[in-house]
Parts: sequence; structure tokens; C-alpha cells
Amino acid sequence: MTTQQDPAVRNLRFGYGTNGLADLRLDDALDLLADLGYGGVGLTLDHMHLDPRAPDLAARTRHVAQRLDRLGLGVAVETGARYVLDPRRKHHPTLLDPDPDARAARARLLLTAVRVAAELGAYAVHCFSGVTPPGACEDDAWRRLADALTPVLDAARAADVPLAVEPEPGHLLGDLAGFHRLRRILGDPDGLGLTLDIGHCQCLEPASPADCVRAAAPWLRHVQIEDMRRGAHEHLRFGEGEIDFPPVLAALRAAGYEGLVGVELPRDSHAGPELARTSLQFLHDAEKAVAEVSDAAVPTATPAPPPPPSAPRMRATTLAGTPGGGTGPAGGGSC
Repeated sequence: MTTQQDPAVRNLRFGYGTNGLADLRLDDALDLLADLGYGGVGLTLDHMHLDPRAPDLAARTRHVAQRLDRLGLGVAVETGARYVLDPRRKHHPTLLDPDPDARAARARLLLTAVRVAAELGAYAVHCFSGVTPPGACEDDAWRRLADALTPVLDAARAADVPLAVEPEPGHLLGDLAGFHRLRRILGDPDGLGLTLDIGHCQCLEPASPADCVRAAAPWLRHVQIEDMRRGAHEHLRFGEGEIDFPPVLAALRAAGYEGLVGVELPRDSHAGPELARTSLQFLHDAEKAVAEVSDAAVPTATPAPPPPPSAPRMRATTLAGTPGGGTGPAGGGSC
């Protein structure tokens, strides 16, 4: 007789973003993650890692698919490369660009990402809105975003790969409320999901990161994780910020989330291999803390013993009553 595992005690699958391993060849990065014990990779399509604009993309994608399969790594395709389209302006053009041709260039990149994701067997394709152009009417910006994403959503549905939009501090779609606004504009379409960055929740959401996970659970398709401080959009190594991680991991377990929880340290590629090792150890220690709390909550004949002195202590900072300091949509003009 087999029994189904309780989602509250199901182990999470941890991944690492290739944007934090930019100094490694992609094959070497994948080998490293598999050797360390990661369950998968957040693969950013960029000039050094499966360049979406270089020749022979189909053949290179097949090679990566075979390597992922051989290493037993899951994958989410991410599209946050800084200069993949414009070598002079970070993350440009966006889906909000006043120039329709520029918006179309970003949409074409996302369509390429959907095709690559389907060929890799990815469980999600990540994207973001971009910053509202200076002087633009906010309502017009939302319409541009919805119009530009519509063909991408159609392609993602046809490929059976969820599109996972990430709220990014300072962007038009900058928080969970912005995701729900887009969802309503589009008519709550099938295939539209959410990338939740745990650090961004700490940075600017009114709720705690664990409460954000619970609120986002029905739409959750991809998760990024790192440490962060309130009001400062800076991706920090674990232990350098303010996030209490065991409740976040417990909330992801309870939600039944089955995708990757991907470490997102894009400014630390110079130390990528060592950070990949220490980040996974930190997350495993945090997950053990969740298990200890869950075990202690089960009634027993005798009280459960306290954790041994050597057990890791996770940061338990509370932000109750802390005023918000996040950055909202920038540059929106009135209509």
C-alpha cells in the first residue's frame, strides 16, 4: 500500500540562476549545479548562455536539452539578460516602449524563449514588464503591455509552457497588485502565471514574504530567492538581509509548489561556484528548521527535545510596523 506525501513535508527543489554563473561556460555551470546537488537551473538566455540571437539556436538547444536530461536537472527559462537586445541600454527595449517596432523586438525574444522552453522541457518561461517610459500615460502603458503579451501567451499555451510574469521593483508591473491588474486586463487567461521573487516581497510588499507566497499560491509558476532588506532592491547573499527563510519555505511546501526555488544572485558571478555551494547548504539548513518545527507541532506522549546547540539559527527579523520603502511604477503620466 502506498501513501501520498503530505505537501507540508514535501522537499522543495532548489535551483540556481545562470545569471549568477556568467563567468562559466553553460556546460560547466550545469555540471557544477548537478555535482552540488541542485535540482535544476534558472537558465537566462544571454550571449554567454544559449544566446537566443546567435546562429544554430535549434542545434544548441538540443545539446542543452540532452545535457539537462543526462544530469537530471529541471529548468525554467528566464529572459532577464541585461543587454541581449540593446548593447547600450539595460533591459531595453521593453514591452512598454513607445516605438511599436521596439516592443515587437522584445515580444520576439519572448516568443523565442517559449520555443526554447518547449524544446528543453521547461516548466515555465519568465518575463517582466519594464519601466514605464517617462511621460507615458499609465493606462496606455498597461494597454501596451497587454497587447504585447497576448501573442506570447497564445504561443505559450500552444506549447503548454506557462508564462510566469515577474513583478520587478520600479517597473510598471512592480508588485503583486500589478500582476492581478494585468490578469484582469487580459481576462484571467489560461497560461498566465507568476514568478515570485522572495527578495522583492521583502523589499516592497506590505505583507511578509511568507504571506506573499500564500496569497500568490494559485498563480505561482516560478520562484526566485535571495536575501534582501526592506526598501532596498539589492540582491544579497543569504544571511546578509532581513528575510526569515523557514516560514517562506514552509509556505511554499504548504502551497504544494513543485517548481524550482531558484537562487538569484546576478551580481555575484565572480564568486558563483562557491556561492552556489553555500547557498544550497543554507537552504537545506532552513528546510531542516522547517522540519523541526513541523515535528515539534505534532502532539506526542513526551515533549519533543529542543534542537541541539549546533543546529543552524535562521534570521528571524520581524518587520511588523516597518514603513514601506519600495519603489513603485516610475514615470507614469496622467491620461
